[in-house]
Amino acid sequence: MSIIADDSDFKNQKSEGTREKNPVIRPEAIDLDKNFENCIRPKSFDTYIGQSALKDTLKITIQAAKKRELPLDHLLFYGPPGLGKTTLAGVIAQEMGVDIKITSAPALERPRDIIGILMSLQGGEILFIDEIHRLNKVAEEILYPAMEDFYLDMTTGKSQTVKTLRVPLPKFTLIGATTKAGELSGPLRDRFGIIHRLEFYTDSELAQVITRTAGILNIEIDEKGAYAIARRSRGTPRIANRLIKRVSDYALVKYSGKITESIANESLDILKIDEFGLDTTDRNLLNLIIEKYDGGPVGIETIAAALGEDVRTLEDVCEPFLLQAGLLQRTPRGRKVSPAGYRHLGYKTKEISSQQSLF
Repeated sequence: MSIIADDSDFKNQKSEGTREKNPVIRPEAIDLDKNFENCIRPKSFDTYIGQSALKDTLKITIQAAKKRELPLDHLLFYGPPGLGKTTLAGVIAQEMGVDIKITSAPALERPRDIIGILMSLQGGEILFIDEIHRLNKVAEEILYPAMEDFYLDMTTGKSQTVKTLRVPLPKFTLIGATTKAGELSGPLRDRFGIIHRLEFYTDSELAQVITRTAGILNIEIDEKGAYAIARRSRGTPRIANRLIKRVSDYALVKYSGKITESIANESLDILKIDEFGLDTTDRNLLNLIIEKYDGGPVGIETIAAALGEDVRTLEDVCEPFLLQAGLLQRTPRGRKVSPAGYRHLGYKTKEISSQQSLF
């Protein structure tokens, strides 16, 4: 089957009932009143909190690229959701002074989707693809020469008249983001010049994020109140920003509107988010393993079926923090609750005899 890149194909996608897949975001022109996410997103390294080592590395890389007057190398960011991968891509675009086109791998279903967005790029622009591990094989193979040599390899005609064309592309930077770096194919991963893992935030960093968000949204909060929310935010800025809105609502309705430590704790208790940041689903998962499966090990499919949850939800949303916090263990035979998990839920630590420990 021949693949022909045609501008009209790309422009007509909206008329065919598909959503716009490649919005251009000019960081300096974002309307802060449009929505909550845009309102609180940092626009520069000075306002981007956390990931200090990564920021220092990127600053040097960006300065070097500017001196050479060349686009950045392709970047891959991976790590749990909510740590700021998309925001960081926007900051990089702002620091480089270029536009950024944002899309996601599931939106690039057909060859002409990826071809259209590549042909619409201008020199130096950034293409951000979220959940890049979900790219289909055809789209991935189209990206290989585009990333490496800045060419699109296409064919025209049929049977005896088939011709291979190499269409040049302007030099651009691809930033990929994924929560599952292990699912990226080797050839795609190797084409990224810079690969970084985003780490969970400390309580101190999250308190800074919460204080900054509160200032933008005109929410009154004291230092202890910010730390109280930070401690229950699972090391994730997205969760922290979501919780501050819920706590703010509670403080406004039940009190004067100012968030203090006691008000924050009271409202989060009502939301059933405990002092470790675990919600009802997290506790149900741990309780199930302890009460029904003697603490594990038990397979993730069994846990998902028993809880009525999707396996991917447990793997992508619940497990990363439970593993990071040391409450859950992943073994070849399945998931186990750690001694810390027992203690946190108020269970007596599971006793393991020396004979059992040999098996």
